[in-house]
Amino acid sequence: MEEERAVLRHGKVEHPLEVFVGTEGESGLDIGRLLSSTGMVALDYGFANTAWCRSAVSFVDGNVGALRYRGYPIEQLAEHSCFLEVSYLLFHGELPTLAQLAEWREAITVETLLDEGMRQMFDACPREAHPMVLLSAAVTAMGAFHPELESTLAAEQAAIHLLAKVPTAAAFSYRRSRGLPYAYPRRSLDYCSRFLQMTFSVPGEEYEVDPVAARALDVLLILHADHEQNCSTSTVRLVGSSRATVFASVASGVNALSGPLHGGANQEVLELLQQIHADGGNYAKYLARAKDREDTFRLPGFGHRIYRSYDPRAGVLKTFADQLVTRQAGQDPLLEIALALEQTALTDDYFIERHLYPNVDFYSGILFRALGFPTRMFPVLFALGRFPGWIAQWKEMTEDPETRIGRPRQVYVGSPQRDYVPVHERR
Repeated sequence: MEEERAVLRHGKVEHPLEVFVGTEGESGLDIGRLLSSTGMVALDYGFANTAWCRSAVSFVDGNVGALRYRGYPIEQLAEHSCFLEVSYLLFHGELPTLAQLAEWREAITVETLLDEGMRQMFDACPREAHPMVLLSAAVTAMGAFHPELESTLAAEQAAIHLLAKVPTAAAFSYRRSRGLPYAYPRRSLDYCSRFLQMTFSVPGEEYEVDPVAARALDVLLILHADHEQNCSTSTVRLVGSSRATVFASVASGVNALSGPLHGGANQEVLELLQQIHADGGNYAKYLARAKDREDTFRLPGFGHRIYRSYDPRAGVLKTFADQLVTRQAGQDPLLEIALALEQTALTDDYFIERHLYPNVDFYSGILFRALGFPTRMFPVLFALGRFPGWIAQWKEMTEDPETRIGRPRQVYVGSPQRDYVPVHERR
């Protein structure tokens, strides 16, 4: 039908382009034959206007502030679900029955221990190494310790293996950076409580789980589980398109997430709060700078590249911020500044008119701090939540018959062809 095609007109020649329409009404032009039919490629920095796959894992509508996993609104999952149930949903495509969830949870629980050889790997790394470097190395090493899981036929067992062992590796990376002895997982605890126990337990003392903290962490992980084709997810799919294993692919996602423009955004929020504190706590000064068009300063944690309205994840996290942060604000001046900054921005016409609301990075940053994590651990926690999405995206890509190895094109702007001049003749 005519409405299902678009036309690219170049000179006097017209090139028909098929239009694909997604389930939520978004559409895309198929330019798969653009080079062969026109001799041209599409130039799109950052792939901001390029969809290189069709996916059923998650959906974002930035105009109305919507995020859905497999069709389920993130607000409903955060209120009623748990991280392991969301992980099952992302991997299998449907919510589990009670029996399936129990089996999934048990399979992950029994795989939480790391191989002793991996412990030696942590010991061999310098204490100063960033926890994200250690986490990436650990995920890559898992493939070496378990080559039987590298086949796509073992995808579910590999997913269970990763979801079980990554929290242990993350906790080990934290304790290595602090010079603390490793704490082994207590299988009687739930997923997030077990991670907190491995991270913060003190030798010789029984770790007492704060249920509010454990639930806040569980929700934080749910909200970070997937977010369409962002930088790290696209990296996982690009690496996986070469038929690299799930371990190699998701390790590349960890490395992509380590960049300050991606997984380090919530760290920037805390660095701003530290800067304000060092400046006498004068947060109004920084709000004024953010509103000054002549000033290049931008307020991290406010507004979002995708969401043109309120970030739905931020709305969920605000509830936990009110519980955790408020009760600790008197003990932490940075949290006091965060609360004042939030309240002022939410009532300031400049921020309201421009939809510069606190985003997920603002609330996750202050919540991670309220939970006791240092800023260097923030991207590790982000990665811990994102593993289910990475694994699901890798699985979807390997099962898609349309998948081709990723091979972006370029527009060459270097020197034209020229002849080699021997070194003794050059002037």
